[in-house]
Amino acid sequence: MTPNTTPNGADRIKTVKAAWDKAPDGPKKEAALKHYQAAEKAQTAKDEAGVTKSLDAAVAALA
Repeated sequence: MTPNTTPNGADRIKTVKAAWDKAPDGPKKEAALKHYQAAEKAQTAKDEAGVTKSLDAAVAALA
């Protein structure tokens, strides 16, 4: 059996925040910030599905 290597919400939030920090200013970064903030709220509410959904949206906004 292999260990679960999927990052948890807290680890993913750090990763997405690092990507957001490196992104150039502009509309993509602003959109990603809104999703990132939603992920933080979802994490506070212990809503893993909400964290994942918001972080996915943040990554897509930065792409």
